[in-house]
Amino acid sequence: MPDPMLDVRAIDAFYGDFQALFGVSLRVNAGEVVAVIGANGAGKSTLLKTIAGLMHPKSGEIVFDGAAVGNAPAFNVVKRGIALVPEGRRLFPSLSVEENLLIGAQSKRPGPWTLKRIYDLFPVLAERRHLPAPSLSGGQQQMAAIGRALMSNPRLLLCDEISLGLAPIIVRDIYARLPAIAGEGLSVVIVEQDIAQALNASTQVYCLQEGRVALQGDAGDLTRERISAAYFGV
Repeated sequence: MPDPMLDVRAIDAFYGDFQALFGVSLRVNAGEVVAVIGANGAGKSTLLKTIAGLMHPKSGEIVFDGAAVGNAPAFNVVKRGIALVPEGRRLFPSLSVEENLLIGAQSKRPGPWTLKRIYDLFPVLAERRHLPAPSLSGGQQQMAAIGRALMSNPRLLLCDEISLGLAPIIVRDIYARLPAIAGEGLSVVIVEQDIAQALNASTQVYCLQEGRVALQGDAGDLTRERISAAYFGV
């Protein structure tokens, strides 16, 4: 089998003296959508932050496109082709929608994602591009956060809690665009508490429980009983 695009190898991660991840391993192949599920506090966001360079593993290794990136600063991780859509969206409130999108292009990586492509994917952002970011609805802000990450032309897109705080119809709308994003050759890792959305959107699923991988497998092969047992640790 070919080497994966992303290979997370038995990483431990800490917040001070508190250990959040225990020997977590994860593999993502080119063009694959991988879901990471688990209850609050399971370590899902910590895993994405560590992959994105916002945290560094105390032990273990993160390899992306054959190069070790586990100790690289976040700006270098972005330049290598990894982009994070953070939990809570984290748009700059003093900037317009378009200015927020353009910040994502600062790495100047070549690729297909331009303002026009983002506006084609999310037409409502084109309509509101000159408005301040806080004037957008929650779903529109999530679209802007995804668009900002895509503007860096990543090879790997990390999405932390896409559906958090959004109405189900908005969540479905955003997930409906995921195939168009992955169709550009991107690999995607989605952290999600909505198990049904995660299974429908992904090819591989990892379930974290108290900072450890409790279950991993093909999305189509995992039964609700196995997922429930891993999710709740029963």
